[in-house]
Amino acid sequence: MWIKRNKSQSLFAVLCLCLGLMASYNSAASNPAPDEIIRLGQALFFDTNLSVNRSQACATCHDPERAFSDGRENGVSGAVSLGDDGFSLGDRNTPSATYASLIPDFHKSEEGEFVGGFFLDGRAETMVKQAGLPFINPIEMGMPDAAAVVNRVSENPFYVTAFKKHFGDAIFSDKEQAFLAITQSIVAFERTDLFAPFDSKYDRFLRGEYQMTDEENLGRILFFSDQVNCSSCHLLDTLSTSRKETFTNYQYHNIGLPTNTRVRLANGVDMSHRDLGLLENPAVNDPAQAGKFRVPSLRNVAVTGPYMHNGIFQELSTAILFYGKFTLGDRQSQTNPETGELWGEAEVTETVNLELLREGQPINADRAKSLAAFLTTLTDQRYEPLLVN
Repeated sequence: MWIKRNKSQSLFAVLCLCLGLMASYNSAASNPAPDEIIRLGQALFFDTNLSVNRSQACATCHDPERAFSDGRENGVSGAVSLGDDGFSLGDRNTPSATYASLIPDFHKSEEGEFVGGFFLDGRAETMVKQAGLPFINPIEMGMPDAAAVVNRVSENPFYVTAFKKHFGDAIFSDKEQAFLAITQSIVAFERTDLFAPFDSKYDRFLRGEYQMTDEENLGRILFFSDQVNCSSCHLLDTLSTSRKETFTNYQYHNIGLPTNTRVRLANGVDMSHRDLGLLENPAVNDPAQAGKFRVPSLRNVAVTGPYMHNGIFQELSTAILFYGKFTLGDRQSQTNPETGELWGEAEVTETVNLELLREGQPINADRAKSLAAFLTTLTDQRYEPLLVN
């Protein structure tokens, strides 16, 4: 099998095999895939030959050494990702792929709220659909169409043998079905426990295997209380003892973020452009959804910055303090500590959820420090060395 990988990806693949993680599955997979399909999906995930210039793989923007997020600087301090062509920059921050298998398919709740879906606007209804779109995005992997991806896969004798074995001898005669098989294989890999181990300090705390520091515990108490209102959006299970908590309700909100002007200067998107978020999802036509983005999981949040949908904040503490803009009246609460300037006006002003943002007590510097300490405990055990004390 020939697969072009960088050094860290090769080492990580060896680590996966040594730990035996390739054969394990998380509870989100109702029909676990055979081990061989998982290994096939892993190979595809790391294969740079599946981009137009053979320079970018899924693992490039979802680096397993960085909690499956994009750790590249990209000239914009990592706020957005660089495409296979070497110059195209996106306009949104690449989310971590850890715990992504637990995101529900895009749907409307009984209360009429949009929930789940993949990408920050939910435009891919399912995980399988999401797995295929970066291949054919001109500013990501840049392949012209699904058939071109299938043709690249068919260049590799290992892939041809594996796909015919598991999907039938005629699989490559139908490009659409072959592309579907490619994406299904990648998702089989992404559904393993490797992406969702639930082994952070918080998980070990729940099992009685870790004792939180005073600061971490204070942050935990604050987080789960109604004092600062974090749990209104960042809690799936209302029971704080849940052992499979993903720290998001998967709903959509506009929290009033300003435009990331540094990114816009770099990627050429006009400063007047407004990212309408959920309203850019083809399945949504309600203007009231403009500027809303899916609430992200807080798992591994301490090691997957920059933060927010446009990567506008470098530090986790800044992202936390931003919410003080809506609850405090003093000038300090109105100032971005990273720039020393005012936070700035929301990119999409008309749908900012002020009622939600003004709930709870103010998040001052001390509370932000404690909350950040708690959020570091949501880091998967293998990524704890990435934490900066």
